[in-house]
Amino acid sequence: LEDESAPSLQVGGEIIVKIVHFVRHGQGFHNLFADIYKNEGKEWTQFKNEENNPYVKMELLDAPLTDKGRKQAQILRPRIDAFGTNKKNSSNGINSNNDNNENEKGTTSDVLDEEQTLEMVVLSTNCRALQTGVIAFQSYIGKVPFIAHEMIREEIGVHLCDQRRPISSQKLEFPMVNFDLVESDEDDLFSYEERESKAGVGERIYKFMEWLELREETHVGVTSHSGWLFALFNGVVECDENLKAWFQTGEMRSVKLVFSRTSPPTCTENE
Repeated sequence: LEDESAPSLQVGGEIIVKIVHFVRHGQGFHNLFADIYKNEGKEWTQFKNEENNPYVKMELLDAPLTDKGRKQAQILRPRIDAFGTNKKNSSNGINSNNDNNENEKGTTSDVLDEEQTLEMVVLSTNCRALQTGVIAFQSYIGKVPFIAHEMIREEIGVHLCDQRRPISSQKLEFPMVNFDLVESDEDDLFSYEERESKAGVGERIYKFMEWLELREETHVGVTSHSGWLFALFNGVVECDENLKAWFQTGEMRSVKLVFSRTSPPTCTENE
């Protein structure tokens, strides 16, 4: 990140390198309802408060995971549990959106040694991402920090599925997650009339990246959302074309994230 006034935390004299496992949440009820509506031939205008738009249904506020979504998160566990075991995982990764559990494009194999055990999990403050992170990274609960971060939420506004519940409610359901970074109990970022701009999402991503750069952890899990992840890989970091594809529900991509004071952050698949 370009910020000449920022504290110097350079590694190797010039750059900071972190291994980050980016996860899109498993299937949420809003995803399921959208599929049902499409199968019934219903059409709607995205980001508009219309009768046929499933994402504005009050019943889907801060949409949780479906049973399929929970299973997608569970499928990631063996790969995540292998971190730091000094054992090669040659499966080429798992895209848990595939019902046949076949390997898919967009994931990568992990070759991690004992010094590369996971050190932190960062979660969106939305219910479905919190559930996904707690399920997928279950073996690390109580061993590493689980930190909720508003800056990695989905694109905000209009769609009630993207409005989060009060933090006081989230804390009751997720006592293993630290919510100290969240400033307001209510969702002050959400607008019922206007969808967050792409530039606004990008600004939030940059704030998160600045925060992540200054953290001492170098091996991190991040659970977020499709729109946020698409903006990250297509508008903020420099990366290979294969990393720019849309994340499927329950998909994890492991990357080597390189921070530099003279250029934007870069991402390459972790091999």
